[in-house]
Amino acid sequence: MKYFGTDGFRGRANEGLNVEHAYQIGRFVGWYFGARQERKARIIVGKDTRRSSYMFESALISGLVASGADAYMLHVIPTPGVSYEVVDGAFDCGIMISASHNAFTDNGIKLVNKKGHKMEEELLLQIEDYIDGKIEVPLATGEAIGCTVDYMQGRNRYIASLIASCNFSLQGVRVGLDCANGAASSVAKPVFDALGADVHVINNAPNGFNINVNCGSTHIENLQNYVVRNGLDVGFAYDGDADRCLAVDENGHVVDGDLILYVCGRYLSKYGRLAKDTVVPTIMSNFGLFKAFDELGITYVTTDVGDKNVHACMLENGYSLGGEQSGHIIFGEIEATGDGIMTSLRVMEALRAERETLSTLTRPVKLYPQQLVNVVVDDKVAAMQAPEVTSAIAEAEALLAGNGRVLVRASGTEPLIRVLAEAPTEELCRQANAIVIKALEAHKS
Repeated sequence: MKYFGTDGFRGRANEGLNVEHAYQIGRFVGWYFGARQERKARIIVGKDTRRSSYMFESALISGLVASGADAYMLHVIPTPGVSYEVVDGAFDCGIMISASHNAFTDNGIKLVNKKGHKMEEELLLQIEDYIDGKIEVPLATGEAIGCTVDYMQGRNRYIASLIASCNFSLQGVRVGLDCANGAASSVAKPVFDALGADVHVINNAPNGFNINVNCGSTHIENLQNYVVRNGLDVGFAYDGDADRCLAVDENGHVVDGDLILYVCGRYLSKYGRLAKDTVVPTIMSNFGLFKAFDELGITYVTTDVGDKNVHACMLENGYSLGGEQSGHIIFGEIEATGDGIMTSLRVMEALRAERETLSTLTRPVKLYPQQLVNVVVDDKVAAMQAPEVTSAIAEAEALLAGNGRVLVRASGTEPLIRVLAEAPTEELCRQANAIVIKALEAHKS
């Protein structure tokens, strides 16, 4: 696609993505779900805290109402809050304005279908055609012009749903939250407060420019220090739009998405709540996670990188738990998309039920050292198919003898071949990678 990638239309605000794009998206979506079908569309719009989100919100809403749709403004809310409310409120479509973990200078527009899932590519392609002037959309007139609705109650219902998903108390538990000066700032603390936790929050004072700046899941070292310094039991760090979550145990050690999958997968399996006793990680998950699942007898099915691929696999096969190392975890039986705050609550559920610390629950997983090398090549396809490269991959895997792996994949956006080795030692990683990198020499640009 020309404008929309795997996670929406992204770009530097008013450069790669500008207000005209936002207006056009609103115009087409408002018409597509409304006047095209001779009806009034109801569409919700949420945003994160970056300065440009307010500008894009105004442009989107102008486009929606100009096409005859009614636009319901959720204001600042996590991306999964839009997914929740589009289903709960029976809306035609949801729109989220966010560039997730990127700097405040960037922004993005994500579309959500009526099931709370990412919008179908067929519609996104039609929006691109409209942006490029290949499709015409009429303006609404008279009584057909849409209206805007201040829909704060939608965010309140989302908060209530998070609280209602917990049948346990956090009374006496000291919890640290890093809200990344983003969308979690107005949601996470009220949820943990309602559950009785002793809540300590950092980076929850957004000013439009400080989202993700030295904070949140991309700079978790701040939360690590905070948890240790204040003697907290556990900490959770979200990204800018709060669809991801990383944790910190009581000793200040990072608990990434792989370890969260282990803790939650083991807990759900123990109580017969893990569908088909299967977890869905990606091919980038650590080899140590796979070994730990093997020891538990839990099956795992890997997908290509991207929460979209994880979710598609879960839906197709009826699995209930999947996610990425980055902390984008999906609990399929209770949500339509990854939700960082929901993930932190599910980790707390496991801690309370098992009456253990987070460090104890993650101890069985021995994460393998990883070494990732990016090799610039002339032709990614040719390099991946070259006999000498496939032979080198087999040689590197033989070196590890089943106690590690070599993953070689082409970048989706750059002229790169990514070579990842995992092994019990850094030296073995280096040796395995060196074999493949040498074979790629002839293909370097």
